[in-house]
Amino acid sequence: MASDRIFGLVAALVALAYIVSATQIQTSFLADPVGPKVFPIGIGVIAAISAMFLVFRPDPEPQWPGLRTFLALGFSVLVLVAYAYALKPLGFLLPTAVVAGILSYQISPRARFATISGASLAIGLFLIFRFALGLGLVAFPRWLTG
Repeated sequence: MASDRIFGLVAALVALAYIVSATQIQTSFLADPVGPKVFPIGIGVIAAISAMFLVFRPDPEPQWPGLRTFLALGFSVLVLVAYAYALKPLGFLLPTAVVAGILSYQISPRARFATISGASLAIGLFLIFRFALGLGLVAFPRWLTG
């Protein structure tokens, strides 16, 4: 119960900071009648209300996962950070295939299926992002394609 209450208080403080920062949004003279501040303030209010539910109505004390799970989560975070840094120099397809394969292997440790799912996900996402959404993704490293 204590962990829910602590998290609820932290989330409420973040929501309040979000609301305060939303009030600083500058409006132009061509703004609509509602204005650009209403939506972010509404999101902040909903987040603050949700956080207060955690403070006043916490769940029973949770069972935390073991050290192995936390290490796997930490490894996943490191892989995703490396992915963010690898996108620009290596293009989209190769880093996405590798990272999707690694994360898929963590879910189900079968190397062949992780490799297939990583490659399929990279190609499918590239096609969607490039052609359906019109994003200017680079498929391969620039030094490779010239």
